Amino acid sequence: MKSMLMIETSNKHLIESVCAIIVKGDWNNLLKPKTASTLTSTTIHQVILHLKQHRYEPFFIFHFFKWAQSIPHYTHSLHSSWSMIHMLTKHRHFKTAQQVLDKMAQREILSSPSVLTSLVRIHDDPEVNSHVLSWIVIHYAKSKMTHDAVQVFEQMSLCNLKPHLHACTVLMNSLLKDGITSMVWKVYKRMVQDGVVPNIYVYNCLIHACSKSRDVERAEFILNEMEVKGVVPDIFTYNTLIALYCKKGLHYEALSVQDKMEREGINLDIVSYNSLIYGFCKEGKMREAMRMFGEIKDAIPNHVTYTTLIDGYCKANEFEEALRLREMMVAKGLYPGVVTYNSILRKLCSDGRIRDANKLLHEMSERKVQADSVTCNTLINAYCKIGDLNSALKFKTKMLEAGLTPNSFTYKALIHGFCKTSELESAKELLFGMLDAGFSPNYRTYSWIVDSYCKKDNTDAVLALPDEFLSKGFCLNISLYRALIRRLCKIERIECAEKLLYHMEGKGISGDSVIYTSLAFSYWKSGNTNAASDMLEEMARRRLMITVKIYRCFSALDASQNKVSQMFWDHVVERGLMSRNTMYKIQQMPFISSGYQRVFLHVFTCHAGTLYKPCLKLFNLISNACDHENQVEISNACDENVWCLARLYGIPSVEVNINQLCAIPMIQVEFFSVSSKLRWSTYLSLLIAYSDQPHRLFEYPCEISGFIVIRGHYQGGGKIDRWDGSDITQL
Repeated sequence: MKSMLMIETSNKHLIESVCAIIVKGDWNNLLKPKTASTLTSTTIHQVILHLKQHRYEPFFIFHFFKWAQSIPHYTHSLHSSWSMIHMLTKHRHFKTAQQVLDKMAQREILSSPSVLTSLVRIHDDPEVNSHVLSWIVIHYAKSKMTHDAVQVFEQMSLCNLKPHLHACTVLMNSLLKDGITSMVWKVYKRMVQDGVVPNIYVYNCLIHACSKSRDVERAEFILNEMEVKGVVPDIFTYNTLIALYCKKGLHYEALSVQDKMEREGINLDIVSYNSLIYGFCKEGKMREAMRMFGEIKDAIPNHVTYTTLIDGYCKANEFEEALRLREMMVAKGLYPGVVTYNSILRKLCSDGRIRDANKLLHEMSERKVQADSVTCNTLINAYCKIGDLNSALKFKTKMLEAGLTPNSFTYKALIHGFCKTSELESAKELLFGMLDAGFSPNYRTYSWIVDSYCKKDNTDAVLALPDEFLSKGFCLNISLYRALIRRLCKIERIECAEKLLYHMEGKGISGDSVIYTSLAFSYWKSGNTNAASDMLEEMARRRLMITVKIYRCFSALDASQNKVSQMFWDHVVERGLMSRNTMYKIQQMPFISSGYQRVFLHVFTCHAGTLYKPCLKLFNLISNACDHENQVEISNACDENVWCLARLYGIPSVEVNINQLCAIPMIQVEFFSVSSKLRWSTYLSLLIAYSDQPHRLFEYPCEISGFIVIRGHYQGGGKIDRWDGSDITQL
């Protein structure tokens, strides 16, 4: 005990003597051998705390802190640096504190929860700790260490520290760049819970996240929230919305955003125009795209503008127009880059004009435009399609010589090419090469090999594939068996699929829902209901459930299978192999993937909080429209959310023409989304006006592909009762 007191007294004297030297300014005296040997990181930390305790100026202490770094073989400890940062922040020397923090973060692991917890406890000042930890979040986010930034952000919540708004924005941007959109919403939820008030930059991040995940409904919800909270959208908000609508093919919604921008005095920039042009080009509506191009004002068309139009014309089989635009682009002083050349090259290759494609490649070389992976893959795929596999392999060699790495598309194109020419040994070698390169073959890749062997009636080779994988040093996993069994079931080679199942189980690999559903569905279609039931029983025993994704994969492909398919799914439901949530999602599916184009009209109606039901006149109108196309099935099925009034079968998407309805004021016909601006009563009036002329719904010149969803904005919150077909006079 006595020795401990002596050590403490000695340390105290040492700290006081060092501080005295520092205060006098004789810092070089500290470098004398006798004193220098005592200057450890612990001593320096205690000196900093002692000077702080005696209220010396933070910058005076900081100058000593910097000078100490010049001591030979000395490095500041984590605690010394943290105390210095804390002191500078406390006295609002933020820039200097951040500089010290950045240097410390480069050499120390600050994202560890245990490290952060111990550092926060050193100085119990929530305001200062919030500043410092927010800066750490920013540092990691800007350094592309997103995982570490998220860890620090989460630790702040655990320590009851409120993050800075700027830190939240930088972190959300970093997550968006990394494509981790789900985490963006978690950060937003957490920051709101911690009392951080979002601004326009946060909302722009959220709408950007919606754009990345193509979630129109959520984007519109965020836009409404901005309006409620008085946050005014800026050009980035509107541009992101336009881009989202155009990605989803919602041209009218995109144009309505353009109108809103013009009404609010916000000039469209070239990003806005490029998005609108892309939306039209994506749908093959080149006339509308060129009209939008002609309307560009207060902005200058750039490479993206011309490349989008060129690509659109190439895809619309108007190659001469694409070349004309390229000449116009050059005349404006914008020389085509690799993306522009790739669009033209893709068109030449798809038309089988390989010689012209090679000429274009030579032109690229002359203009010093470096070919990329897309260029090479396009030509490799073109050679594979015409069966010239030697040229395809030569081009792959050139690709490697140019320093380009083959990707999964390169391998898939070559595998498909060799399968088409029945050179299956070469196809398998490429498959193994693909695995060696770190790429995972998908279902389609395995299907080409299975189909080629089955055409030769060589199912033994398919059964031997797993053993070949083992002999090449690859581990067997369920994805290989799943792809092989699923394809064999698809082409009705059930016995071979069953053998593979036994082989898989013999290797200790358990089957999943896809494998058992494939076998059960295949047995059911072949009429062997007992075997199908056994498979479903095994699924139930293993507690394997069928998801919406699996259901879509096995939905009937043609009309002849609809009834058989429905009986199978009824059988599945009876055995409890679908959750209630899955069944609900299937009921809400706007269409079922099949050989028919099914058009559903879902009607949600409400006005001033009063719930309306579809009237008999509207139902008759839809019936007449169906009869007009000679393909009809009227359904009275409904639930709490959706009135499924009519189902149109066999109508190709290009024949569903109801366009100019959207040009009528206050009317919107939309795809995949709910519009908060829809005036249901106006649209319903128009439908009733046309009830005696149903063919008018199909007369308009502009084409609407896919399916039509007519929706009003439901505000009532009440429950819709089952409709008995009676007229409602309220309408």
